[in-house]
Amino acid sequence: MNYRHFVWPIAGIGLVASSMAQAQQEPESCQSVHFAEVGWTDIQATTAIASVVLEDLGYDASSDTVSVPVAYAGMKNGDFDVFLGNWMPSMKSISDPYIDKGQIDRPRANLEGAKYTLAVPQYVLDAGVTSVADLDAHADQFGHKLFGIEAGNDGNMIIQQMIDDDAFGLGDWTLVDSSEAGMLAELKSREQDDEWMVFLGWAPHPMNTNFDMGYLSGADDYFGPDYGGATVYTNTRAGYIDECGNVGQFLNNLSFTLDMENALMGKIMDDGEDAQEAAAAWLKAHPDTLEAWLEGVKTADGKPGLPAVKQALGI
Repeated sequence: MNYRHFVWPIAGIGLVASSMAQAQQEPESCQSVHFAEVGWTDIQATTAIASVVLEDLGYDASSDTVSVPVAYAGMKNGDFDVFLGNWMPSMKSISDPYIDKGQIDRPRANLEGAKYTLAVPQYVLDAGVTSVADLDAHADQFGHKLFGIEAGNDGNMIIQQMIDDDAFGLGDWTLVDSSEAGMLAELKSREQDDEWMVFLGWAPHPMNTNFDMGYLSGADDYFGPDYGGATVYTNTRAGYIDECGNVGQFLNNLSFTLDMENALMGKIMDDGEDAQEAAAAWLKAHPDTLEAWLEGVKTADGKPGLPAVKQALGI
């Protein structure tokens, strides 16, 4: 029986039926929400804050850290439900084949105003290297190396494509695969002696305040215009939003700001806080954020979501 369309003659029974319909809206499989992470602090932060809210709603939220290609293969195969880190346009070659085939959904943008492109320390900019076109003239000072993060990452793939294309004379340069932490440790070491380095940079990220650095112009054909201007999207396994309607409503409401992510990443990277503890503390300090995120969202057992989350957080 479809309770949403059947009108009971007794109003009180109708209210019970409505509650039953809500409780039956999601199958049991929706009780657990499995996130893909990819080893970046920004996605660790956003995944943590989403997980805290979902757990306070009565769901079981978990995450695994994998490479970007594995995250997409996992969503296609149903191993992951949600990925909050689809950086566009740099991930286009990885994400869009799945999305175009209907194997993965992209329900909404969750962050506007991001950037992602090659960067250098400020003293390198001051020496006149302000564009990717300037790099090869100083190849010896850079050691013919371009530093990326983990292998398989979209930024590394873009750098390798530049090398393969011999773009800007970079054909004899080498991509150094590392990790976010490894790349930034290398930057910190080199900065102490004013050694030159070109690396993947992005915002939001604490690197922008922890290091005196800047972004190179001229890579629009590879990273996109406006210094790799980016929008970050939420992705889900195909059909997830409809299958798990209540979680889907939350994901459709969920968006972040640069200031929010910078604050959370700073707590995680600089202060060494646990990601979920940092997320819970941020939510306690910014309870108004929950109003928009939880509009139309219930707990896992069908009760109003906003008061339940506030109670769990002690707000």
